[in-house]
Amino acid sequence: MEEDLKRAVEILRMGGIILYPTDTIWGIGCDARSSEAVKRIYRLKNREDSKSMLVLVNNEASVERIVDEMPEVAEQVIEIATEPITIIYDGAHGVAPELIADDGSLGIRITREKFSAELCRRLGAPLVSTSANISGQKAPTFFKEISEEIKNGVDFIVKYRQDDTSNASPSHIIKLGKSGQIKIIR
Repeated sequence: MEEDLKRAVEILRMGGIILYPTDTIWGIGCDARSSEAVKRIYRLKNREDSKSMLVLVNNEASVERIVDEMPEVAEQVIEIATEPITIIYDGAHGVAPELIADDGSLGIRITREKFSAELCRRLGAPLVSTSANISGQKAPTFFKEISEEIKNGVDFIVKYRQDDTSNASPSHIIKLGKSGQIKIIR
């Protein structure tokens, strides 16, 4: 794992994109501050740039650095969640503009998974996390289901957990409104 972390951070800092395990399914990622890297992911996935991608961070302080306000209800949801949950916050900043939705919101998940949390910590920045598939195709549950097109399109593939066949699924997603309303997306 250590060599994967070192190499992944090196690639990310050079503006590259990686294929890596997350707290949910395998993801394609880059430094969320790099517009060029974000655009490469959109191209690789054949994804419309109007469909936003989420970012991973490793703690609440990281969330607070990239949104205008972290509502108290968000802290409560994070505390009681038993499965990975992505929260869409209003007032996003400090990331590539391509990641911020037209309404100024951004999906953020605090990862508790060992590898992705340490990757975020070492990078010192939010990490893009989008499913490792071409847009419109089924998201792969395990590494072996990831297409060669995706594998060939990234700059580095993490070896850690490639043999893991634990049951995995995308995170739940909720959107928090400015006045405290909660909308369940997935």
